[in-house]
Amino acid sequence: MNYFVPALVVVDMQEDFCQPNGSLAIAGGRELAPVINELLKQSFVLKVATKDFHPSDHVSFDTSHPPPNNKAFDSTVTVANPTNPAESKELALWPVHCVQGTPGAEIIEQIHVTEIDVIVEKGRDKRVEMYSGFADMFGNKSEAASLDLAALLHGKGVTHIYMVGLAGDACVKCTAVDAKLEGFETYVIREGTRSVNEGEAGWGAAVKEFQKCGIKVVSMNGPEVDRVKAVTRL
Repeated sequence: MNYFVPALVVVDMQEDFCQPNGSLAIAGGRELAPVINELLKQSFVLKVATKDFHPSDHVSFDTSHPPPNNKAFDSTVTVANPTNPAESKELALWPVHCVQGTPGAEIIEQIHVTEIDVIVEKGRDKRVEMYSGFADMFGNKSEAASLDLAALLHGKGVTHIYMVGLAGDACVKCTAVDAKLEGFETYVIREGTRSVNEGEAGWGAAVKEFQKCGIKVVSMNGPEVDRVKAVTRL
């Protein structure tokens, strides 16, 4: 039997990622709300939102490091794996964003949050970055997230994940790749995401990675979304 148990994952639709006041605003981010709200009306078995939820001294913040190598977007730092200090990776620095307890960490008011079943707070460990809703930059599942997203989805019997949000070339990309690694058929809805860089170096590179992983970029008007709408009409 061809099982179809779809879930919706809305990635990081937060004030700090949206104009006009976001510290790390992505052009067109707020304008995604109507598309996302249309999807929230559909009969997904589970509707999840993720949120960056950082402590004020998070390792990815430019303000957490001394000059001169602390320039947002340009500087990088070496970060050790909290569970294996011998392993390390380079991490790009960002402006301070989505700090716990601040307005910038809130989901934008244009999103119908009452339709969301579960909110996953991620990036809570100051020592490590967590772009993905599933695991940190080293693949660890830990208290850096408020819950185990994969366990939640598997527990509901989910087979297919539809993904939207911000940013297509960062947190959406990483969450989608991890969703596929967790065994879910994964779709990224093009009209429902925007990237920090909409060009070849950003969104274009993300699409190439999706293709390698078997993740499909689909349209709101395509057969993949129509399949969800058909369930809603039953």
